[in-house]
Amino acid sequence: MLSLLTDHPLLCAVVLVLVDIGLWRLISASGSNWKLAVRLVIFSLFSFLLFNEGLNPMEPPPWTDNVALHLAATGLQIGWWLFGARTLTVLLGAVMMQRVGHTGRLLQDIIGAVIFLIAIIAAMAYVLDLPVKGVLATSGAVAIIVGLALQSTLSDVFSGIVLNATKPYQIDDWISIDGTEGRVTDIDWRATRMQTSQGSMAVIPNSLAAKAKIINFSRPSDIFGVSISLQLSPHARPHTVIDALERAMQGCRFLLAKPAPCVALKSSSSSGVEYEISGFVVSMDQKRMVRNLLFDLAYRHLQASGVSLLSSVEPNAPASLSRPRALLDSSSIFSTLRQEEKETFSQNMKLQTFRAGEVILASGEVSDHLFIIESGVVSVALSRAGVKFEAGRMGPGEVIGEAGILSDESVPAEFTAKTFCALYRIEKEYLKPCLDARHDINEAMKALLELRLHTAQTLTQEAPKTIEKKGFLQWLRSRGH
Repeated sequence: MLSLLTDHPLLCAVVLVLVDIGLWRLISASGSNWKLAVRLVIFSLFSFLLFNEGLNPMEPPPWTDNVALHLAATGLQIGWWLFGARTLTVLLGAVMMQRVGHTGRLLQDIIGAVIFLIAIIAAMAYVLDLPVKGVLATSGAVAIIVGLALQSTLSDVFSGIVLNATKPYQIDDWISIDGTEGRVTDIDWRATRMQTSQGSMAVIPNSLAAKAKIINFSRPSDIFGVSISLQLSPHARPHTVIDALERAMQGCRFLLAKPAPCVALKSSSSSGVEYEISGFVVSMDQKRMVRNLLFDLAYRHLQASGVSLLSSVEPNAPASLSRPRALLDSSSIFSTLRQEEKETFSQNMKLQTFRAGEVILASGEVSDHLFIIESGVVSVALSRAGVKFEAGRMGPGEVIGEAGILSDESVPAEFTAKTFCALYRIEKEYLKPCLDARHDINEAMKALLELRLHTAQTLTQEAPKTIEKKGFLQWLRSRGH
């Protein structure tokens, strides 16, 4: 092996280059450190062979009388400059990847291009012994012509450099650029690529992104804003509307308490008034679900306050329709009652109010009546391992106490008024004969009870404890104590 190196050093240098190319492709991306180490070792051996043979990359080859050998040596010396530029680029890329991650890839590419340009100019000056000043002047003129032809592309490139330096967004951030919203998947030389919520790919040129209004929903990383806007009739009193929307806001337990959510009147005109509910959630994945929930809660609480959403066709509800009667119409359980039955039912419903914090139905208590929430927010609390936690919140139209009516049993939940609440109460002695006569209502109430019991069982089930594995070292530590 040693004789081969001494007898045919130039051939061995060529083989080393081929080995480097082969190993670079064979070693997987997960072994990046190994790839870098192999490249450094091969480049060191390649340099040793050239210098040991008397080939200095800083000077032209010495064998001017032997054309074939002279050309081979020239190629190897130029290859040394390019090989060195590639090795240095990979080394700098590995160092930058640890510090800035994938967001600095564009900067790495630019630094790599500059290093290769310097290597090419150095090879032309030292190996080929060309007049570099003339080459630079010629290349400068060519660069001006090319720059004018590629003005928009260069604008994207330099805008990409600015975006990578200032970092208004990074890979995997949820952003909005001039109204186009999506998750950033890539930032390259020319454009920023985003995956929208519809699953499509949006390509925004860097020059446009650098000038556009950018909203980064992922910063700060622990909260994400969510808001909904509602158009209501200008004849509805703002105090009534805001009070109803605040109850709807409190009915959504996914909204963070800090920063506190709020309700605001945004604009007003003769055609309608726009209100906005805004708050924050802990995850980007919750935004769509919370928006849908807020719309549903706002509708229910506004309806409980006698306010309807603005539409081109106003609902023609009978003016004489009482609130208990309207609750029965909107209830998923009692909506199948006939009109005369609803009238009789509404006359046997008694209004009962609770202050915020007052217990409506205690955990383990067997209810002898059914509550239908008329207005307000009711908090539902469960207990897991002796620790009480909020499992959900209820709003207008929902019922409480069905377990005592159906089976004289209690539920493991405590119902507490989170805001001032008004509930209509129906006594068991009046409701029980109706359930026996109307099997559809009885089955609907049983299905609701089974769902709630199953949910309560799932939420209160304790997670299995992980048994810590005890090894020999842990045994020694315990013996030491």
